[in-house]
Amino acid sequence: MAPHPEYQYLGIISDLLELGDRRMDRTGEGTLSLFGKQMRFDLSDGTIPIFTTKKVYWKTSAKEMLWFLTGQTNIASLLAQNVKIWTDWPLAKYRSATGENVSQDDFEARVLGSDEFATKWGDLGPVYGKQWRRWKDADGVEHDQIATVISTLKSNPTSRRIIFHAWNVGELDRMALHPCHMTYQFHVSSPDGAHGRPRLSMMVHQRSCDIFLGAPFNICQQAILLAMIAQQVDMDRGELVWIGGDTHLYLNHLEQARLQLSRTPLPFPTFEIKRKAKSIDDYSIDDFEVVGYQSHERIEAPVAV
Repeated sequence: MAPHPEYQYLGIISDLLELGDRRMDRTGEGTLSLFGKQMRFDLSDGTIPIFTTKKVYWKTSAKEMLWFLTGQTNIASLLAQNVKIWTDWPLAKYRSATGENVSQDDFEARVLGSDEFATKWGDLGPVYGKQWRRWKDADGVEHDQIATVISTLKSNPTSRRIIFHAWNVGELDRMALHPCHMTYQFHVSSPDGAHGRPRLSMMVHQRSCDIFLGAPFNICQQAILLAMIAQQVDMDRGELVWIGGDTHLYLNHLEQARLQLSRTPLPFPTFEIKRKAKSIDDYSIDDFEVVGYQSHERIEAPVAV
């Protein structure tokens, strides 16, 4: 029997603890770092890599992916769905600019309570969604990279140019956080048998990866994105291939990582999309169903900002 695919993730954590290069980082927390890690997950059987050795809140992950796909860059619409994962960056900016040590709850309430406040302090700059759906070229023309990917998958599925990415050099200095999962490439396999359908695989290059907090969240939402796009182009799900550039474990996550390594993975759940949406823009969280997810207890850890 093949080893549980989650052991790929646990193996990276183990390698970081044993072999990681100790170094200071942008946040000032310090990390153990390795370069060029890889994980592969076969989604063809309907399973989804929601890690089980600690609880992963898959709905929050999916809501963030749906938010990326809208092209929005303001945290207000996320907060309206009780998704608070992006608050740390504009909150830190607000505190620094005003000198007011406002609590996170009060800051979020102000964003939700005032469109003017949200516009001034809740925007993250031209982050993921802006680049995915509204990349502006030197002539001022906007490019919808997601729409182009879907169109190319339908018209020229063997193309080696089915890619979208978020590393827009000219706008990096305006982003609250530079893109971490930055490049997505697609590959279509030949149909299986006379009546089979082609399988869609996706490879993600994540130039910087917080392995403890970020990776479980990102890999879950990337699998959901692959499932959505596969449905839109009438293909079956293939492999999700994840490549980490600077793959790191923060020094204030070491005990949490050791606790996670002490746990045994449980079977991955399955993921279903309950209807075929009219377009990639027509999905909602209610369209998604995860069946059979069981996990060990949550492990809390601070976010490095």
